[in-house]
Amino acid sequence: MRDQGGGLWSALIGQPGAVERLHTAAEAARAVLADQTGPAVAAMTHAWLFTGPPGSGRSTAARAFAAALQCSDAYAPGCGQCQDCHTAIAGTHPDVTLVATDQLTIGVDLTRGLVLGAAMSPSRRRWQVIVVEDADRMTEGAANVLLKAIEEPAPRTVWMLCAPSTQDMLPTILSRCRHLALRTPSPDAIADALSAAEGVERARAYGAAQAAQGHIGRTRALLHDEAAVAGRAEALKLPGEVADVGRALRAAQRLVDAAAAEAKVLNDALDAKETEELKVALGYGQGKGAGSARGVAGSVGILKELETKQKRRATRTQRDALDRALIDIAAFYRDVLAQQFDPAGTAALGLVHQDHAQQTGAVAARSTPEVTLRRIEAVLEARKAIAANVAPLLAVESMAMALRAG
Repeated sequence: MRDQGGGLWSALIGQPGAVERLHTAAEAARAVLADQTGPAVAAMTHAWLFTGPPGSGRSTAARAFAAALQCSDAYAPGCGQCQDCHTAIAGTHPDVTLVATDQLTIGVDLTRGLVLGAAMSPSRRRWQVIVVEDADRMTEGAANVLLKAIEEPAPRTVWMLCAPSTQDMLPTILSRCRHLALRTPSPDAIADALSAAEGVERARAYGAAQAAQGHIGRTRALLHDEAAVAGRAEALKLPGEVADVGRALRAAQRLVDAAAAEAKVLNDALDAKETEELKVALGYGQGKGAGSARGVAGSVGILKELETKQKRRATRTQRDALDRALIDIAAFYRDVLAQQFDPAGTAALGLVHQDHAQQTGAVAARSTPEVTLRRIEAVLEARKAIAANVAPLLAVESMAMALRAG
């Protein structure tokens, strides 16, 4: 296995197999550029699909690979120090397009634009790379547009698609991609990486990684973001409130409100910045005369379009925040189930919420494994309902009633 400690690949925490495979592919890509054929180029292809659980580093792996393909180091691709590596990771490289949507879907128009860009020759004479971080959000029409581009790729174009699983992609697209499956990194791997790279106390990093269930971004949030810590605490209050109908419904309302508040904090500053920048671009407040404050012709429609986009982003952000809370609650009952099967072995069980072991132990003592399994199913059903556009409060209230009934 290749040493994962340096260069671009150090960002892929707990993924030694993926690092080895991507580095080999980047070396094969150099052989392609040198007009070699045969086994030397077999590891490289024009379309890749990165899959893995949330937080496993799908987009991180794709970005690192994109940078390695552009790397100008003379010895090995992926140095992480050259200008091409830096600009590719930052999203400013002329031959690397990063698509990271915060919208509910990726539509046909955006995908057609990507396909047009992919057909252009790379300006730096290496590769034209398109990274789609949320390929599973493509509409059916967008996926069909992408399929045609992958079926007939330009000679120096590489598509990198990221999705939670192969089932999230059209079988026809999947069959034309080389699949790289990432795994959830262990709490030990995350703790080692964060303590070494960011100076976080290892024990603290390990506890956060456990609570985040191996989600690297969530681990960082629990270490550095007070809002994330408060949101987790609010979620873990709900199981203790379900004994009484009124308290259960109030807890459901608080959970939804907390997700909305978290989304508002994340979106307000970005919305204001986007709106101000667009108004400046449209000429609002510039020039002289009575019409100068209204901007150029068509400004109202353009601003309305931005407002619609921001509302969709707010919906996505709120859903994501609420989903994280539901995952925390599901893990709470997972810990309950573990304690019901082995009451004496709590320390060795690897509880997700180790800091709430007393609370989960109390729930375990007054219920049965059958009841706990039904409660876990209720939480998972709430996640599915919200993903299917059921009103969040209705879904969470229904879950709270199911938790109460057991």
